[in-house]
Amino acid sequence: MINATQLRMEIIRPVLKQLEPEIPYSIAAENLLMGTCAQESRMGSFVVQVGNGPAQGIFQMEPDTENDIWENYLFYRKELNDKIMYQIGCVNNQHPNLNEMVGNLYYQVAMARVHYYRVPMAMPEEDNVEQLAHYWKIYYNTPDGKGTIEEFAENYNRYVA
Repeated sequence: MINATQLRMEIIRPVLKQLEPEIPYSIAAENLLMGTCAQESRMGSFVVQVGNGPAQGIFQMEPDTENDIWENYLFYRKELNDKIMYQIGCVNNQHPNLNEMVGNLYYQVAMARVHYYRVPMAMPEEDNVEQLAHYWKIYYNTPDGKGTIEEFAENYNRYVA
């Protein structure tokens, strides 16, 4: 398990601030990513999906989601694309391989933030765990996903609060 304070202060916050101004920094986004990590991987206890599923990294992003972000969003936003490429130390503009999603926390944070940024609804209130949980359920886990709002709130309170 990753120390929550270090994850927030040394990885999530710096990456979110580095994505500005293309994606504005907010505490709500920071808390949403902390909660997503707590829910999806028990605060970094898993870097690949248990049970041979496709999801990877501390946010358990699936390869199809990662590819969609690159092909249908970042491809059309050069400045943001360049900032994501910076997170993986890539200067030749090649699509990253999946090893980045397993082992590069900076890249994982950036991609999870881009995923949430594409959502057309406003971010939840920064200190409202129930709103964060609802937002995660609808836009990250999806209504058909196995995770629950209650489980997210429990894991947020266990690992983040």
